[in-house]
Amino acid sequence: MNRLGSATSPYLLQHADNPVDWWPWSEEAFEEARRRDVPVLISVGYAACHWCHVMAHESFENEGVGQLMNANFVSIKVDREERPDVDAVYMTATQAMTGQGGWPMTVFATPEGQPFFCGTYFPRANFVRLLESVTTAWRDQREAVLEQGAAVVQAVAGAQAVGGPTTPLTAEVLDAAAVQLAKEQDQTHGGFGGAPKFPPHMNLLFLLRYHQRTGSATSLELVRHTAEAMARGGIYDQLAGGFARYSVDATWTVPHFEKMLYDNALLLRVYAHLWRLTGDELAGRVAAETAAFLLDGLGTPEGGLASALDADTDGVEGATYAWTPAQLREALGDEDGAWAADLFAVTEAGTFEHGTSVLRLARDIDGADPAVVERWTRVRARLREAREQRPQPARDDKVVAAWNGLALTALAEHAMISDDGVTAQAAQRIAAVLAERHIVDGRLRRVSRAGVVGEPAGVLEDYGAVAEGFCAVHQLTGEGRWLEVAGQVLDAALAHFAAPNGGFYDTADDAERLVARPADPTDNATPSGLSAMVAALTSYTALSGQTRYREAAEAALATVAPIVDKHPRFTGYAAATGEALLSGPYEVAIVAGEGGADELLQAARQYAPPGAVVVAGASDQPGVPLLADRPALGGRPTAYVCRGFVCDRPVTDAGELVAQLGGTRT
Repeated sequence: MNRLGSATSPYLLQHADNPVDWWPWSEEAFEEARRRDVPVLISVGYAACHWCHVMAHESFENEGVGQLMNANFVSIKVDREERPDVDAVYMTATQAMTGQGGWPMTVFATPEGQPFFCGTYFPRANFVRLLESVTTAWRDQREAVLEQGAAVVQAVAGAQAVGGPTTPLTAEVLDAAAVQLAKEQDQTHGGFGGAPKFPPHMNLLFLLRYHQRTGSATSLELVRHTAEAMARGGIYDQLAGGFARYSVDATWTVPHFEKMLYDNALLLRVYAHLWRLTGDELAGRVAAETAAFLLDGLGTPEGGLASALDADTDGVEGATYAWTPAQLREALGDEDGAWAADLFAVTEAGTFEHGTSVLRLARDIDGADPAVVERWTRVRARLREAREQRPQPARDDKVVAAWNGLALTALAEHAMISDDGVTAQAAQRIAAVLAERHIVDGRLRRVSRAGVVGEPAGVLEDYGAVAEGFCAVHQLTGEGRWLEVAGQVLDAALAHFAAPNGGFYDTADDAERLVARPADPTDNATPSGLSAMVAALTSYTALSGQTRYREAAEAALATVAPIVDKHPRFTGYAAATGEALLSGPYEVAIVAGEGGADELLQAARQYAPPGAVVVAGASDQPGVPLLADRPALGGRPTAYVCRGFVCDRPVTDAGELVAQLGGTRT
């Protein structure tokens, strides 16, 4: 009996009709394995995963394979996005056993959950042989299997252990990190490393803040070069906006076509702040388009944001997005079709599969002649209309708390930088969804879908990212309720996730016990739970004036500082928060007076140093500590600038405010 039909996870629902007797992750599944005295097969993936679909089609939809699994195993299907704790433990085991990891992840475990054989994707013939071999080993070599499982659990526990050296995250460590990133960059194509190449959003955020502190032209150029190369490449959707998960090559030409909420949220921040600091037209356009993609492409009727768009369309990767010159001519006519082929580098040979090409921007558009821009706008709109007539990729419409928290911060910051009312309203809707639906009895739940909150408990990254998002929307609106709920989320996290060395575990002290308690301080596709927490704690301290939260942030950063020193590519979000703490961060209060405070507020947001918090409103606004007891001098709008709780004299002139912030008014 397949038990996935009532799941809230779109990934599990994709497998609800398999001939496999799937169980969701549950104690009941392990009890069944103990009752039958058979091993557990744990299959982990996610809805937008291309090779997960391939393995499902080849193996899990096959009657013969299903019969073999049902006869010899209790099979558990796990959505890694709903249960990142389960994924983290078994991914560590998979990496320990094979030297690499990825999805789909295939784990054979004892009925106690101890993994004894791990792998990723297996073609059907290989998978069948593996099922038979594991069945034989469980029957005939049980003692060796159990010893292997115990050894793997010991290795996992060691890899996830909290401990090791701690040291303050100093300016010297951050300087060395920036130098190391500059050495490791791809000077030709931008980014880091070769194929596959992932958007290094968190490192770019760090380098932008590092540039603000030091004036480093090298760091700024690294960000600009990478941002432009990605925005002009096939990894960026040239018609509808939004970035794909990664590029399969080193040149950003051909993407793996899935679009993830977390990537686009983090990249929105990169492009918005690059635009803020430099006025770069391409960065401003891409920031606006990425914000629009988040709302149009991932927005849900309930107000949150969906997790992802699939890599496949009707089982074919990239079918929605790739073009031939003939298809361009069919959509646009001969003249515009030829012009579009040149502009988007669509050739007869193709850059993708079967003579098709992924659109990339081969000519300068931003700042080009108005007639060229008008033609590009018109051609782009017509191609998008034509593309919308094609089959579209499926959407994983579950709402993940952490990723919506990342998007909340990004949209709020973009709204403050651009004065975009649409993104401002969207940020408030997302904040309401997180506060009203995902907080249950004072604790965060990880996911919701179609307005119904799921059972999985929030993990550390949920608490950190959501609290940081609430701090951002507090700054956007000046409403005290968002700071209050941010404090409640952080207090729950400090009470239930704190580790003895000042760091954090990724799961709560009252969460389900797994074979190890995960605690990974490194940033991967998203900020680590620790990085997300220290960012939220830092913002909350500046907004609330309560120093114990800063002390917690500094203690947690000290546990990851040795990794920043040696492996900065995997600690970008932590390093970015380190820059905020070095900066102060600045606390800027704009008290409204007669005629409002728009000019001061605009100046504060434009020239804000790394990690600065900015709040505007009346001095008696309830629940806003930054504004309390600060009058409007002579009835005029007044700015109060503090740094580490030490304040400059209040000013009423925007130029003087910019000077206090360390900027130069142009």
